[in-house]
Amino acid sequence: MTRHGPDLVVAGAGGGLVGALRAAQRGLEVLVVEASEHFRRGNNTSMSTAMIPGVGTRWQRETGIEDSPDLFVDDVRRKTEGQGDERLARAVAEVSPTLLEWLAEEIGLPLSLVTDFHYPGHSVHRCHTVEGRHGSVLLDHLLGKVTAASRIDLLVPARLVDVLRDDAGAVRAALVERPDGSREEIATGGVLLATNGYGADCELVAAHCPEIAGAVYHGSEASRGDALRIGAALGAETAFLDAYQGHAALAQRSATLVGWATVMHGGVLLDLTGQRFGDETRGYSEYAGALAARPEATGWLVLDRRIHDACVSFTDFQQTVESGALVWADDAGDLAEVTALPADAVAAELSRTAAVARGEGVDIFGRTSFEAPLKPPYAAVRVVPALFHTQGGLVVDGHARVLRPDARPIPGLYASGGAAAGISGHGASGYLAGNGLLPALGLAFLAAEHVVATAPDRIRSTD
Repeated sequence: MTRHGPDLVVAGAGGGLVGALRAAQRGLEVLVVEASEHFRRGNNTSMSTAMIPGVGTRWQRETGIEDSPDLFVDDVRRKTEGQGDERLARAVAEVSPTLLEWLAEEIGLPLSLVTDFHYPGHSVHRCHTVEGRHGSVLLDHLLGKVTAASRIDLLVPARLVDVLRDDAGAVRAALVERPDGSREEIATGGVLLATNGYGADCELVAAHCPEIAGAVYHGSEASRGDALRIGAALGAETAFLDAYQGHAALAQRSATLVGWATVMHGGVLLDLTGQRFGDETRGYSEYAGALAARPEATGWLVLDRRIHDACVSFTDFQQTVESGALVWADDAGDLAEVTALPADAVAAELSRTAAVARGEGVDIFGRTSFEAPLKPPYAAVRVVPALFHTQGGLVVDGHARVLRPDARPIPGLYASGGAAAGISGHGASGYLAGNGLLPALGLAFLAAEHVVATAPDRIRSTD
């Protein structure tokens, strides 16, 4: 069956909702197609910490922070060791202040700048977030606006399975499949692939990211590589398929995120020998691989009351505490007992780390920031490495248009977030906090702007 459809079909009700809202605000008719009926709490946007990097925003100016796209690109270059897509990094950096101020002022998202701790790799404070620092708050707000918008329809559950083109090679329809197997062609001139990456496909993960293939997958069940499959059939170029965001602080008991703020405030990770095994502050993504390589691929994240109290603003950390995953100990001996780690090793490690934190030596792993020595009572939580999402995908330009290998765009086809090749380079070590969410929201916004610009006769808004 074929019916006349919207101006834009957005596949994926996560960060792609930004594209839907912006396109509708500018006068277009939009259909959002979402494969999972559990997306409100089960997609990667809702499972994130809602950290959105913004470059040169009003919140930064109000705090006296100077930032620029050049500085952001420099940070990406340094973190990825020159392997990241600097062209795309600049595009999302340049749109980020417009995006964030639009989200706050026109969509009503209550944003604030995170200044209480520093994320690895960012030269300045530039992560903006919502109350509770959890993606569920972000997604609920976007979804509320979408359901109230007269120009947006939401089709759930339904999966985009193909994009059809006309004789000139431009998008002409979206093929959508319902759970009962029935299919429908929806005529449209624009499709935004916002279906995330392929983290839920074990075979693809094993093929492209083997070092993290054995880790817990902590992402959307719908992230099965749909955009890769559809794009490949249309002749799109792909890149950075080995890139991913891992995390080394997923509580084993509760499968909740402990959060890397615990580390940046001075926490340490011990493996089952009772010893640290690297510089934890280099980044939570690459440290997932480091933890995966330790005995039994598990360890203990150790913190204290000060760190506990500093992290309660994070919903994820609160959930971890409420789950009972933290154990407390009055001293190093008690800590060794409750964790079943070697007592001598634990005592020596805590003593050595505290001395370095007091400035009484140099860390053997090169860690330079401990904020303060850990003090009893100690808390610890057993953690396992996790794969959150993949970072490779379809190559896009600064308008989020999907490109062929010859750099020509496929007319009417766009990609954002994990469906697109990201800005984190190869592997896990190039990931900066927010490298998933900024391309998810920013590229969706850019895609909407381009659809509007190429369909002026359909615009009914004077925005």
